[in-house]
Amino acid sequence: MSKPTQDAVYKVPANKKRPSASGLEFIGPLVSSVDETPDPISTVIKGEIPSWITGSFFRNGPGKFEFGESKFNHWFDGMALMHRFHIEDGQVTYSSRFLQSDSYVQNAEKNRIVVSEFGTLATPDPCKNIFSRFFSRFQIPKATDNAGVSFVKYKGDFYVSTETNFMRRIDPVSLETKEKVDWSKYIAINAATAHPHYDREGASYNLGNSYGQKGFFYHILRVPPGDGKNDVANLSGAEILCSVPASDPRKPSYYHSFVMSENYIVFIEQPIKLDLLKFMLYRVAGKSFHKIMTWNPELETIFHVADRRTGQLIKTKYYSSAMFTLHQINAYEDSGYLIMDMCCGDDGNVIGDFTMENLRASGEELDKFFSSLCTNLPRRYVLPLDVKEDEPNDHNLISLPYTTATAVKTANGVFLSHEDLYNDDLLQYGGLEFPQINYTYYNARPYRYFYACGFGHVFGDSLLKMDLEGKKLKVWRHAGLFPSEPVFVPAPDAKDEDDGVVMSVVITPKEKKSSFLLVLDAKTFTELGRAEVPVDIPYGTHGLFNEKS
Repeated sequence: MSKPTQDAVYKVPANKKRPSASGLEFIGPLVSSVDETPDPISTVIKGEIPSWITGSFFRNGPGKFEFGESKFNHWFDGMALMHRFHIEDGQVTYSSRFLQSDSYVQNAEKNRIVVSEFGTLATPDPCKNIFSRFFSRFQIPKATDNAGVSFVKYKGDFYVSTETNFMRRIDPVSLETKEKVDWSKYIAINAATAHPHYDREGASYNLGNSYGQKGFFYHILRVPPGDGKNDVANLSGAEILCSVPASDPRKPSYYHSFVMSENYIVFIEQPIKLDLLKFMLYRVAGKSFHKIMTWNPELETIFHVADRRTGQLIKTKYYSSAMFTLHQINAYEDSGYLIMDMCCGDDGNVIGDFTMENLRASGEELDKFFSSLCTNLPRRYVLPLDVKEDEPNDHNLISLPYTTATAVKTANGVFLSHEDLYNDDLLQYGGLEFPQINYTYYNARPYRYFYACGFGHVFGDSLLKMDLEGKKLKVWRHAGLFPSEPVFVPAPDAKDEDDGVVMSVVITPKEKKSSFLLVLDAKTFTELGRAEVPVDIPYGTHGLFNEKS
């Protein structure tokens, strides 16, 4: 196992939180604008890229942070830059393109920011007269189509997605931007996540919402399978499986993803709240979207469970103390229980903190920002699926021998307490996020391994492999290198769950044009090879590997 080699000094506090640090490396270059590389270029291979890997590794994330003199305030606001590493016969080519969203095109035409984003409010057009500029502040901005969060698939087609009602279809070879897709044209929702799930028949599932005179609702969605041979975007057949009314219709919960097992879907209503009144008035008040989000630790976290096929909600109320989660690891059923593993934190203020000012800080200011961030750690919650009405209160309903998680019936429902899925050695790597599994063969099934980024810095600075048998870690970490979300690719003749490779795009603020695609042996977690790319790549968000493109 690699040892920490970063020059910063770490001190692990007694309360099992992210280590405090001093002397953190400046990461401003990782959130700087770059040029696109639309024509594929060759890479320099060091080591060996296994010849059985044939396909494309796609990545998404912000890549342009200003237009003219106007600058975005938040990292999430940067214009989407799509990346493609095409791998064949042990060789790798690289290309990238800016998503030609309406947001990008309009900003570029005006050479200033004219479309509001998550953390940046577009200012009124200075060419308008004073009355037009005044009244423009009373117009709610249209949702952005700057889909810079992830690559997703529906009916076999590729899209890039964010957390609004808009997606863009993408050519998976050229990265050319295709048509804009509005979810609300197919189904009655206002937004959907960038993290769908897929079943083994090819259907896609997602979580959306709607609000109107009847209140605020969360919706579980299903899009039927397709063959990917559509000439145009096609979400026909999309349906709402289930609708969940918000506990507080004036202040619904923020969500980023959801849980899916073989037979159930779980929506986690967490105490990160959106103030709808502020949302309606935020342009008048001159506040951006992230200003209307608040963390409410006095509230419960509620787990809404629905049958994946019928959409029927389980009547039992499952709840826990306040926590927040952005990304799920896996979920499966065993002996009448639903086991849910996810990355969790105890301070939901983290989302609004990733401002460009904070990310471009240095010295003591950067150390202070890092120390203020919540530690995200892997947890397991276990839900008993068949809770009898005559079940006595105040005793643990879970009898599985391999978990310490508990579920206690109360007068209000079933109260869940989690099991920590880590040992203390994880803390020296700063907790973890961006979890991935062998999704093809082990999603919604019992599993043993997951992969993630360790966060000994504001951005991930290590790659981790967690073995849930003993909660043992394997680590890849080198000073000054910042790897992306790891993606597992199974070997064609795989016998074990971890037979395959893990891919990650590694960047550094120390040297320009020194990015590379890293390929690790998933079993040993040692480097097999890397493909060095003579371009600058900013720190990104999510991606996927596709064997067919």
